[in-house]
Amino acid sequence: MAWSSILDQERVVGTLRRALEQERVAHAYLFHGPDGVGKRAVALELARALECPEQTTEACDDCRACQKTRRMVHPDVHVHLPHPWSDEGDRDEEDIGTRIQRLGENPYAAVDFVRRPSLSDPTETSNKQVQYRIDQVREDLIRPMSLAKGEGQYKVNILTDVETMREEAANAFLKLLEEPPPKTIFLMTTSRPEQLLPTIVSRCQRLRFDPLTPESIGSALVEREGTDPDAAAMLARMADGSYSRALDLAQNDALMASRELVLDYFRAAYSLKVDALDPCIQEITNQGREQVKTVLRLMLRWVRDLMLYRAMGEDAPLVNVDQTEAIANFCDRLPEADLKAMVELVEEAVHLTGRNVRQSLVLTTLAQALYRTMRGATVKSLYVPLPDAELQAASRAY
Repeated sequence: MAWSSILDQERVVGTLRRALEQERVAHAYLFHGPDGVGKRAVALELARALECPEQTTEACDDCRACQKTRRMVHPDVHVHLPHPWSDEGDRDEEDIGTRIQRLGENPYAAVDFVRRPSLSDPTETSNKQVQYRIDQVREDLIRPMSLAKGEGQYKVNILTDVETMREEAANAFLKLLEEPPPKTIFLMTTSRPEQLLPTIVSRCQRLRFDPLTPESIGSALVEREGTDPDAAAMLARMADGSYSRALDLAQNDALMASRELVLDYFRAAYSLKVDALDPCIQEITNQGREQVKTVLRLMLRWVRDLMLYRAMGEDAPLVNVDQTEAIANFCDRLPEADLKAMVELVEEAVHLTGRNVRQSLVLTTLAQALYRTMRGATVKSLYVPLPDAELQAASRAY
């Protein structure tokens, strides 16, 4: 597949192909941009091109070196992931190896410890800090780089999420960047370049990655994953330019049920009937705080679809394309609805949920506020500070 496996990013790929053709590959690159847009995919493809003895600008995909880099077993291509550490300083080598192997199979897949603490359970979360420690830099970078390269043309080190490197580890790595061994190349990826040491950034050639287009994401889901075209179009618009997020959404069996909950909630908010609203809120809150946030974020997408449909009609690029009829009915029946206020209220609900406010109270208050904004009334906030509430109560008493 070579460079053709990269979604969009023609500017970045063109820059690297010219560097390969002219044999002017930098010793250190910093690939920066949003998550899931192909930084790791490009790093792996560049590593394969560097090790391939048959080609100059891209990997041939047939030779022994290309096959080894594809299977992530090439002795001169090293992939490093920041990971959690036990209290004893140990790490799960088998788990790390499995993640690297999966990365080779699909460089857009979520395999890092931050976004996927458990490979077997995509819903699992963890509070463990994920980082590069000085031990890892010394053992996996500094020591191996002092040895002669094996069968490859270069020693290639791919460091993902390099912004998680602790200060002492970053300083040790900086010395390696300042005096790199011959034929050694470092490919670093990050979504937060501002968190890196400026001295590390200054020693790298920076390449910015842009968000992917919904069209590219949708086509890839259909062609690579066999996703239904209508579902792929919806997921592509929900992914915010990230193919990795689109893959996660495609594998999320609870997503469709959550989207139906959004519709049920809006219908209940429109009527404010207790027998409809209370069961809906209970179903949402029973799934935990993170699921409440997920449903609220889906609400935001739904309201923004309303705004698009109101402005553009049937030509609107909706996220929830399979709910076009419901969106059209809402716009037709509630022409006075203050959609901008609805967005602000739902965003406030997301914020309040993150501050550990009682979830059922947030959803109940939100429903009452949405009921009014759907009819054109002005609601500025869900939350009124206690002093203000006391003043209002006092003024009403008089």
